[in-house]
Amino acid sequence: MKKIVILCVFLCYVMMQYAQAQRLFPNKKQNPTKTEEKPEEENKLNPNQPKDYNIANIKVSGTKFLDAGALVSLSGLRLGMKIKIPGEALPNAIKKLWKQGILGDVQIFIEKIEGDNVYLHYILTERPKLSRLLITGVRKGEVSTLTEKLGVIKGKIVTPTMLKNTQNIVQKHYFEKGFLSAKINVMQKVDTLLSNSVALNIQVDKGPRVKIKTLEFEDATAFTTKRLSRKLKGTKQKQRGNIFRNSKFIKSKFEEDKENLIKFYNGEGYRDARVVSDSLYKINKKYVGLKIKMDEGRKYYYRNITWKGNYIHDDKTLSSILRIQKGDVYDVQTLEKRLNFSQSDLDITSLYMDDGYLFFSINPVEVAISGDSIDVEMQVYEGAQANVNDIILNGNTKTSDHVVRRELRTLPGEKFRRSDIIRSQREISTLNYFDQEKIGINPIPNMQDGTVDIDYSVVEKPSDQVELSGGWGGVFGFVGTLGVVFNNFSAKKIFKPKQWGGILPSGDGQRLAVRFQANGRRFQTYSLTFTEPWMGGKRPNNLSLNVSHSVQRTIDFTGRVLGGLQVTSATLSLGRRLRWPDNYFTITNSLIYQRYNLDNYGGFLFNNGTGVANSVAFNTTISRNSVDNPMFPKSGSNINFSVSFTPPYSSFNRGVNYETMNTADKFRWIEYHKWMLDNTWFTPMPGKFVLSTRAHFGYIGAYNDQLGVGPFERFVLGGDGLTGQNFLLGLDIIGLRGYENNSVTPQGLSGGVLYNKFVLDIRYPISNNPAATIFALTFIEAGNNFATYSDYSPFDLKRSAGVGARVFMPAFGMLGLDWGYGFDEIPGRGRGGSRFHFTIGQQIR
Repeated sequence: MKKIVILCVFLCYVMMQYAQAQRLFPNKKQNPTKTEEKPEEENKLNPNQPKDYNIANIKVSGTKFLDAGALVSLSGLRLGMKIKIPGEALPNAIKKLWKQGILGDVQIFIEKIEGDNVYLHYILTERPKLSRLLITGVRKGEVSTLTEKLGVIKGKIVTPTMLKNTQNIVQKHYFEKGFLSAKINVMQKVDTLLSNSVALNIQVDKGPRVKIKTLEFEDATAFTTKRLSRKLKGTKQKQRGNIFRNSKFIKSKFEEDKENLIKFYNGEGYRDARVVSDSLYKINKKYVGLKIKMDEGRKYYYRNITWKGNYIHDDKTLSSILRIQKGDVYDVQTLEKRLNFSQSDLDITSLYMDDGYLFFSINPVEVAISGDSIDVEMQVYEGAQANVNDIILNGNTKTSDHVVRRELRTLPGEKFRRSDIIRSQREISTLNYFDQEKIGINPIPNMQDGTVDIDYSVVEKPSDQVELSGGWGGVFGFVGTLGVVFNNFSAKKIFKPKQWGGILPSGDGQRLAVRFQANGRRFQTYSLTFTEPWMGGKRPNNLSLNVSHSVQRTIDFTGRVLGGLQVTSATLSLGRRLRWPDNYFTITNSLIYQRYNLDNYGGFLFNNGTGVANSVAFNTTISRNSVDNPMFPKSGSNINFSVSFTPPYSSFNRGVNYETMNTADKFRWIEYHKWMLDNTWFTPMPGKFVLSTRAHFGYIGAYNDQLGVGPFERFVLGGDGLTGQNFLLGLDIIGLRGYENNSVTPQGLSGGVLYNKFVLDIRYPISNNPAATIFALTFIEAGNNFATYSDYSPFDLKRSAGVGARVFMPAFGMLGLDWGYGFDEIPGRGRGGSRFHFTIGQQIR
């Protein structure tokens, strides 16, 4: 039997060699090239006896655009080379040329053999090149998307593989978008304008986007179908009458949902849960059914948790932080958070790393599983404490190093603390000079000397802003605003233009703002603000100087000026950061001077509209800001408490009867005290939603009842918060959407002396791109404005609700569009009703 097998193998080998010889040495009728007649025995080869030949010549035909010499070189053969025939040399040469993907057909013939010399003939067919791409059956925007995805380049060789990949990419693109029955046809058409070129025509028939009509969970008994369906955020079953539910089947979202489903099971103690299979079946052209087969496994519970390797902290301390008891559901996700990182509570890793134990690690090991109970051993490696060695900055191409370094809480020579790194990241983000999504922090530990280098990488983004806004100013009509804010200004580089890096010197973190408002001759205001956040460069002492001048004129229909009001003001502020109660607190002290010059200013009860009033006030503001992101905060709070007061001039003039004094003398030196409280809290909600809760309160009081508060300092409530008719007179403008601008004001007065306002809104991010941060919101708010303290009623509020959107663009700041509906009536003005509010470069208070 063995001999027979060997004989069969030998015969097969001989036949294969013979067949190869027939292909390599065809008779003269098959040879495409005419050759000189030779004796038959001279060209005859014995396939069973391979012989070495020298390549005497290689002829190439069939090519028009490709270099023949280069093709011969790619085949691996060359003149004078010795090859064995029959053998592997010629088949390998064919394979090498075929692999290049530029040829449609490759044949190598032996033209003749003379002694030990062989003459070869390459007959090749070139593949066409792509001249243009045409996509039909879809919209123009989709054509651009598909072209980008395909990545086809003009002049690229068109191969069968390329055609198949093109079809698959387009098919996959629409399949992922829910077009499961999309038909893609890729056709070639010879381009008559270009030689050896073809145009590709991709014909797309998307068909209907299928929706999920039925959603089934097979072998899922632990939870109801309704509860499991809620975990599939992007894969929803169609509900009749619910136009807001997206029931389209999108494969990429479904894959994410399956992972979320397993995480849900794991969090409920089902550590072995898995999706066995999922099947999508067609119901009709528009609807499909989705069936998910589960293997839930059993539900597990913690039994014994032991600690090993911990010496710094005892078992009791670590267990109190872990907060997992015997009999608790075995939840791997909660265990991971409490071991490594928890945003809301202390975790084990933070306990060690905030004390310098950078090399600390902890590994939970399941040491025993008995029935539905699991014993876990916490294997702890504490390591040695580490100190910060060096701070490395990368990417700050515009901002100077010292501007970033002074915000860092990680200092060379100090003990490493993870909380310092987290705080440093927040402080860098708060600067608003860098892309907050790309702030990178990379600790580089050196276990040999117990130190760590910390590499901070940032990406610069535009931080300067242009304010273009408008508001209706009562008798003024439309008031336009043009402002420019340079948030990363550098005063010391003014005379070093080579270091500017733009149209103005920048990089030292100073702020320069110039603002202009006008409505022709009736009104103009000019203001200039300069802020140095680190006066002296060693401590975060914020120095700010603001000067402004405003002119308001009363003009008749002939253009003659009848009177006017000029306001000149200057403010000097000095702020510093506090370490108590914690280092999120700051305190700012300001000295404010304002001079009001009225000249026959009609409609204002001030000595028939003529006179001069002066105000010198001192302001103290204590604030605490712990928000995690200035553009779209997700957590933290921002609390401001402000007190402003003037000297009590009337106390120095005892015996003076202010009731009989004319207004020009009564208010020559304005006196008041003002108290303001603004609170904002941000709370993360399920999904990407964020709850923002705000409360605002303000009160203006007088030292002397005969004088009262006076006509200048007042609160004006209502509308979008943009300045209105009397914004020259030291008014605080507070928005209340759903009502007309400045409408929530006591009748007969320019403003109130006491107000409160409450806001609750829910925000959802649409884009976190630093070039345009976009989020949508829905809100409810209520507030009111009162003429006197005795009129105050905390529950007498003007209510409104609505929706809106915010777009933050570095060049323009925050742009807002809101629609609000006011539910309550304003005396003398009627119900608030439906109103749109538009703001540019200004947040609503």
